Amino acid sequence: MDGFRDNAAEHRYEFDAPEGVSFADYRDVEGVRVILHVETPEAARGKGYAQQLMDAVVEQARKDGQRLRASCAYAVAYFRRHPAAQDVLG
Repeated sequence: MDGFRDNAAEHRYEFDAPEGVSFADYRDVEGVRVILHVETPEAARGKGYAQQLMDAVVEQARKDGQRLRASCAYAVAYFRRHPAAQDVLG
């Protein structure tokens, strides 16, 4: 996905949008990548960027064989709304 990257130095995934960068902070714990916090700039909210970010995070996890765990409210809600993405939960 264009504009998506894993900023490993900052321990966060980032997604560029015209209104700013949405991001998902993470921490690796015992082989599982825990999504700690998802945030979209105020000007970009309601435009689907956080969902696009999480879609890309899930695709990257599948590609890398990475297991994910949702810790923040947005990530928990995302996985509830997208059962097809739950295959990466661990």
